[in-house]
Formats: sequence, C-alpha cells, structure tokens
Amino acid sequence: MRGFLASSIGVACAAALSLPLALPASATDSPRRSEVAESLRAPDVAGSTQSLPLKPLSSDRALGSGAAQGVVRSDVLPFALVGVVWDNPEAELQGRVEVRTRAADTRNWSAWQELETHNHEHAADLGSQERASGRLRGSTAPLWVGDSDGVEVRVLAEAPTDRAAADPGAADHGTTDHGTTDRAAAPELPRNLRLELVDPGDEPGPPQGPQADGPRSVLTAEAAASWAVNAEMAPLGAAVIPELTKEQTESELLASRGEAENAVARPYVGARPRIITRKGWGADEKLREKNFVYTKAVRAAFVHHSASGNSYRCAQSPSVMRSIYRYHVKSSGWRDFGYNFAVDRCGNIYEGRAGGVAKPVYGAHTLGFNSNSMGIAVLGTYSNSAPPAAALNAIAKLSAWKLGLYGANPKGTTVLKSGGSNLYKKGKKVRLHVISGHRDGFATECPGRRLYNKLGNARQTSAHLQGR
Repeated sequence: MRGFLASSIGVACAAALSLPLALPASATDSPRRSEVAESLRAPDVAGSTQSLPLKPLSSDRALGSGAAQGVVRSDVLPFALVGVVWDNPEAELQGRVEVRTRAADTRNWSAWQELETHNHEHAADLGSQERASGRLRGSTAPLWVGDSDGVEVRVLAEAPTDRAAADPGAADHGTTDHGTTDRAAAPELPRNLRLELVDPGDEPGPPQGPQADGPRSVLTAEAAASWAVNAEMAPLGAAVIPELTKEQTESELLASRGEAENAVARPYVGARPRIITRKGWGADEKLREKNFVYTKAVRAAFVHHSASGNSYRCAQSPSVMRSIYRYHVKSSGWRDFGYNFAVDRCGNIYEGRAGGVAKPVYGAHTLGFNSNSMGIAVLGTYSNSAPPAAALNAIAKLSAWKLGLYGANPKGTTVLKSGGSNLYKKGKKVRLHVISGHRDGFATECPGRRLYNKLGNARQTSAHLQGR
C-alpha cells in the first residue's frame, strides 16, 4: 500500500503530531473536550470518532529537519484504531506516519508503529458516483491498537526519490513509468491533516432483561434492507449465514436458475462457507448510504490486506470490522465499508459492503477494477509476516463459492476493463488472474509480499473445491 515510498530516504522536511493523552482526572475537565476534538459520537450510535487537527510544534518534537506540526492534548476519549486523513482525496501524503499509543489497562506505551500512507488505491473508481460525492478524503491505512487512552503521532514529509530504489518491487509494478523526482525537492504535506481516533463501541449482543426495563430497540429501514438481501440464505437478523455442503450449494444454485438437477451438468461451485453477517459483527447500518450499488457480475477476486496490524485477537475481529467501517465512512468519506468481504487470522469470513453476499456488490477496494470484481481483505499486515493457513483456506473457500456462482475458474484468467489506475489507463482491457492480488491492478505493496506469494496456492485450492 505504501508502494513506491520508502520511509528513510530523502527526508526534506518534517511534520509531527505528538499526543501524550490521558482522560480527564475530574469532571471539571469535561468541558475542555469540545476544544480537543470534533466528536462524532451520538447517543444512539455504537462507537465514536474524535478528529484532532495537526498544528505547528517546536522543532524538538520532529525527527528530521524543517518545521514540525502536531498537537498535544491530555483529555481524549478512549479509542482502539487510529488513522490520518486530509481534505483532498487526490493528494498523496509523501512521507511517513508513525504512531505509538498508551494501553488503557496497563498505561504502558507501545513502540512506534508505522501507518501505511497510500490508501487512495483502496477507493471508488474514477467517474463513479461514490467518487463524485464530494465527501471523499485522503487517508492513511487505519491501524488497530486496542483499548487505548493516549497517543503520540508524527508525520514526516519526505522528498520523492527514485521509486525503484525506494521500493525494490516497484519496477515490477510499473511505478518507474512515473519517472524520478529531484531528491532535494521539498514536498508539501496535504492540507488540513487530522488524526482520527476511532472507538468501535460495544460488542453486539441480546438485550438484557425484559423489554419493559429499557427503551425498545427500533428496527431501522437500513438494517431491514441489509438483512433482506440475504434472506434466502439466513433468517432476517441472523448473525451468521450457515455453511452448506457442496451438494447443497449446487442444488441451491440450480434451483435458483429454475433448472432441473438432471437436465444440466453440475456447476463448478464450491460449498458455501459460513459467513458472519453485518448484523453479526455489529455494523451500524445508519452510518452507510441507504442504497445498494451493483456491478454486472463477479469475474475476479482481488485479495488485500487491511494493513491494520496483527495485534488483534480473533475475538476482537468484530471490533476491528466496526472500527474500519467507521473509518471508511466517517473519516474517509466512503459510502460504506470498502471491501466486499474480510477474513480474520482464524479463518472467519465477514460480510463487508452491504448489498447481499451472493450478489455482485460494487465495492471500493481496487481503484480502477471495482467493476465485475470483489475485494477480499485479510485483517492484518502481511508484508513481513506470513498469513495464517486458516486465512488462506478461507480465501480459497470464499472464492470457490462466490466465483462459482458466476461461472469463474479460480485458476484461470479473465479480462477486465480498467477504470483508471497508476498501472493502466482508463478503458484499457487488462488480462488478470481470476484470483489476483491488489498489486496486479495498482502499483502498491498490498496485499503484502508474504500474502501475495501464497495466491498461487489459493488458486489451486479454490479450483479444487469447485471440482475442477
């Protein structure tokens, strides 16, 4: 995702955000919170977002030469995920963003961690309604840090350098087509940089006690619509879409086509895997845009990593999902969760963007190739860490089923028309693997070298699960 930028080359100027934070010690501190952040918390909405602007800091807070920016506060609400955003979605943050956080329980500070700065390649296609909404912002990848009450962040602007030298794999992905830039040129940071601190809210669960003990839960139209599109696979409001055997999946597919089982050849489709619904991971359906948007078919799957770090436990995955969802919608300005599906390190599969898990939902995962494809994000960062076998198996199972519904061979290739990326101009027809990595359509590090190198195995396994 950072693609062609190196974190230690060509530092020309610096901006830093230092935030050693603590909750107010007494109620008298509470009024100051309005000065600290633009809180997006609402009484009936699970979770919240605090938005903190960067401001100039003394040079002793910056690592490197040049002016420093930042903000220092001492009364910030709890959070579990961080990211940095800016107004112009077309502007690149050329540099490095590092963060360390303080755990709410132990009060210990973490080591410095780097946020991947190039997140605009996970976005709606050029010319799409979502892109033209006027709400989109530039953003880093979000980083999951767990329950925290303190944070320190520094943003270090770096001059562009020879991109092939900055990223040894850049030449393979076409980034050298952009040429080189004078090492001494001092880049400007995007305007209106803000730190986003996301609280995912409480875990979803059944109401406690009789209904008369508290306010009644109201089913919103957005929630009803999100459930209805999966109604053929699970009851309304179900937390999980149950798995089926391969035989059951084939029979269901043939029945949906109105064809007698003995009249046509059995389809190449994998068994439907168990999928945790948006209700199951606690998506607040009021956050997203109401309508669903579809493409024509699903001819390819793009595999990503969320770049949100590997420090989460699988029991925390629903919280990670809610945090990324809120960051995508509230902080980045997207219409919904960007990916069609997510997979955690234990192999659990999660419904992503709303619209129905079996339908060709138009996502915002691979800039230029969101049409006729789906995006699968493995929660975590897999540039240097090996992806768990359970996650790879989940990719294969999910792909065997979903691609099979549309007649796609996981170990084959397909042709997609580019909507415009830094590798392929708009309108160019590109032959890609049916199961591709994000970097196949955009010059980026995503889905991480270690995960990308496993996609060949995923293709073979997925095809085998289809019966090929």
